Amino acid sequence: MRTTWKLCLGAVSTALLLTACQTGAPSPRQPSSRPPSGGGVALAPADYVATAASIDLFVVKAAELALDRSGNYRVRALASSFSESHRGLAGQLSFAGRRVDTLPSARLLPREAERLAALQTQQPFDATFLRQMILTHEQSLALHGNFAVRGSSPTLRPVAASAERVERAHLDELRRQ
Repeated sequence: MRTTWKLCLGAVSTALLLTACQTGAPSPRQPSSRPPSGGGVALAPADYVATAASIDLFVVKAAELALDRSGNYRVRALASSFSESHRGLAGQLSFAGRRVDTLPSARLLPREAERLAALQTQQPFDATFLRQMILTHEQSLALHGNFAVRGSSPTLRPVAASAERVERAHLDELRRQ
């Protein structure tokens, strides 16, 4: 009896999982234009995913740079925490993006590419890193908050709401530095 129940449960779980999966692999999309990250106008899901993915990738790359270049324990601890959190956010975004046929790109958009280039060259490193993290997290908070409320994708809105909470916590942590 127990084995039959387990087999039924396994079959139902497999069927649900297969139903949720897509048959074709979605292709990465770039935003059609670079809209402001905040404000009252909702972004299209593809624009939201591309912008959020670029921000996550920038934070991870900047954090890796901070772990290599900073001698300040507090900056290194922030960088490690941010890298871990933004890798998690990127994973959630990728999973949800697949459900709406919008894969995030593994490339930085121009704004984040410029910030990373500046971080690689400007001194003092720690002050530049903290300034850029505050600016980036402010923009990311506005992006996620806007999409969580006004976004057109019911699949991506909860991801945006979750990311908004993470970004708010990061920003609070940065402002205490």
